[in-house]
This record gives sequence, structure tokens and C-alpha cells, in this order.
Amino acid sequence: MVEVPSPASQAADQPDVWTVGRLLTWTTEWLAGRGSESPRLDAEVLLAAVRGCPRIMLYTAFDEPVSDEQRSRFRDLVRRRGGGEPVAYLVGNREFFSLAFEVTPATLIPRPETEGLVIRVLDLWKQRAPVAETGPRILDVGTGSGAIGVTLATRLAEATVLATDQSEAAVAVAAANAKRHGVADRVTLAVSDLLDHPATAGPWDYIVSNPPYVREDEFDSLPPDVRLHEPREALVAGPTGCELIARLLPQAAERLAPGGWLLIEVGPATAAAAERLVAETQGLITEPTLPDAAGLPRIIQARRADAAGV
Repeated sequence: MVEVPSPASQAADQPDVWTVGRLLTWTTEWLAGRGSESPRLDAEVLLAAVRGCPRIMLYTAFDEPVSDEQRSRFRDLVRRRGGGEPVAYLVGNREFFSLAFEVTPATLIPRPETEGLVIRVLDLWKQRAPVAETGPRILDVGTGSGAIGVTLATRLAEATVLATDQSEAAVAVAAANAKRHGVADRVTLAVSDLLDHPATAGPWDYIVSNPPYVREDEFDSLPPDVRLHEPREALVAGPTGCELIARLLPQAAERLAPGGWLLIEVGPATAAAAERLVAETQGLITEPTLPDAAGLPRIIQARRADAAGV
């Protein structure tokens, strides 16, 4: 068990009062020594959660003392973080596209790379909106916490969204997030293995997905906080990493509206194989793969021919 020393165990010549600033400094050093890649951020997020305030408010409270009760709760969270538990699970939420999303061990923790899917749909709709007769119809496959579908609903007031996941627990979390952000009336949730549910029949203007794409031989090389705590079934696709993508492509081709787009997040190690699968799928026109902020291939793109066959 990872132990976090209590104030009483600190050197006698240190001040007796544990202020916000002092607690953050000590915790940052302690977490850094246990392999955290972002020890200061981890410490701030955990302390803000304990104090029930936005993280930025800590900067105006550096000299404020932290109560014994808060310090005890904080110490427990820090101990668990030192043992490898993800911060997002410890505090129960993660920011995605400037929105706070509830997350649990039943869902993946949303990551910045996935925001690229949202940005691409917004860009595509901006081009189409002036001539569109209705709002966009969006299908979010493998929604997890609902980050993609719910975010798109908040950014596109005229959109209707169906978000699916094979995990009932994940769908419950996504439903809570849709309600939290005031879009429950436009985001429908369904438990479904990819597009097997009747509600996915479409047609859809955009089908977006962040499916499992880790190869089985990659799993052991994932960071410990991911490998040991996030749901394996939402990470690992199989030996090639493209097993679910291979199943999704023909289903999506049948359900896209003419001119509709399919956007799939992939890992750099599986991008080339996924591109080949798209090229082999009847009814889909291959579009260039989009890179992430690090320049790595991240979003596979395809579209269905429009009514004119283009």
C-alpha cells in the first residue's frame, strides 16, 4: 500500500499550518517521485475537488489553511493516485472540449485527441449548413461517457444525436452527461453492439466513432494507469486492432445519407490497416486521414457518394 505521510511526520522546523500552497508543493514532489507525468496538475485537480472549487481558485488561496477534514480526504486521494489510479476516476469527471463529463471505471477517460472528431464534424457542418434543409443527424458509435455525441449536441443546437454503446453502464453515464449539459431531449441513447440496434438504421449525415483500436500485443505497453484501470474491452480490439472497424465499415456504408461522412479515431499503429479496409468497403469513398496535434495519423475519413454519384 502506498503511504502518504501526515503533517505530523514532517520535519519539526516546518510550520504547523498546512496552507493550500504548502500542500500543493509537497504533494507535487511526492507524486513526481512516484512516476506521475503531471504531478502539479494532479495535485491541483485533487485538492480543488476536495475543496469544492474550480482549480483556478486555488491560485487565490495559496495562504489559506486547509482543514484537518479536507486534508484527510486529500491525503486518501493522493495515496490512491500514487498507487496509479487515474485522477479522472478519483474525482469522477474529466474536461472535454471545455465541458465537464462524468466518468467512471465503466467508461474510457476522454482524451484531447478525440476532440479532433468533434472539430471535424463542426467544420464539415459549417460548410454544409447554408444549403441544408434540416439539422445534422449524428450517430456516435461506442459513446462511452458520451463525450463526442453530447459535445456535438451542445455545439449544434439543430442537431439530433443517437449515441450507442454495448455497455449498459457506459450508456447510463452518457445519459447522465446529456442531462447535465441540457441536451437530453436531442441525444438518444441505446445499448447496441456497433450498429445492430434498429434505431441506428439512419440515414445519418455523420457517423463518428472512437472504437477500441489497441492491438493485443500493444496492451502490455500501455501506461499502467490506463492498462490497470480503464476498461479493457473499450481499449483492445483484437490481434490486428481493426476488428471492430472492419465490422463497422459495411454497416456505416449502408446507413450514411448520400454525401454523409464517416469519421473514426484510430491509433497510429493501426491507421494504415484501417485505411486499407476503408478502400475495400463498397459504397465508401476514401478521404485523407487527419493527423492529431503530434502529427500522427488519428482520424480515418470516408464518405458516401452523393445523389449524383460524386
